[in-house]
Amino acid sequence: IRFYRTRQTLRRAARILAVSTATRRDLQSLFGLPPDKVQVVYNALDSHLQKPAAENEIAKVLQRYSIHNPYVLYAGSARPHKNLPRLIEAFALVKDELRGHTTYKNLKLIIIGDEIGEHPELRHAVVKCRRQNDVRFLGFVPVETLRVFYQSAEVFVFPSLYEGFGLPVLEAMSHSLPVVTSNTSALPEVGGDAALYVNPQDPEEIARKTLEVIENKTILENLVSRGRARAREF
Repeated sequence: IRFYRTRQTLRRAARILAVSTATRRDLQSLFGLPPDKVQVVYNALDSHLQKPAAENEIAKVLQRYSIHNPYVLYAGSARPHKNLPRLIEAFALVKDELRGHTTYKNLKLIIIGDEIGEHPELRHAVVKCRRQNDVRFLGFVPVETLRVFYQSAEVFVFPSLYEGFGLPVLEAMSHSLPVVTSNTSALPEVGGDAALYVNPQDPEEIARKTLEVIENKTILENLVSRGRARAREF
């Protein structure tokens, strides 16, 4: 019934706005819409989030959350299509590779978004990978705090199975944070040549690309430079 009502509403509309070409294709495929009825209008970045945090603000926030080690960052919801169990599995593989590393042996994974109590399967994933001391779930944080975490992370990993747009990718890029994300749906369209892409179903590939960013300064600097330019386009 819901599908039928949605289809009828879309067919009656004079014009439909889609946030990406990928979303437009999905609308056309699912609902049989003519191409000229759907117009792509990209999302834009929040100007408050783009404003860089001052050094004293960064220090204060990291101290408040007891962040004393380098970390991989994820920001977004924890709904199933976000693929967080595989992110946790991939992070465990990264930790195994870096266990003797001078700088990154204490690397953490910080997940910002929904409260963990709403998603017990994520806690189970952490326990299964034996990374209880290395994965932090911070829940929702305000914009002023989120920008600090973007500015201070080593790499942003966003292995979502499906995105209509994928705004967190651009948010990370706007803060000079290198991005590893999925090669599916709208994410390559949003990230362009400024991200490393992975099969989100493959934790080993997610881990390998994350390690490339952490260990290869040339790749990191290239992603940061391209990412800043890419974010300015939106």
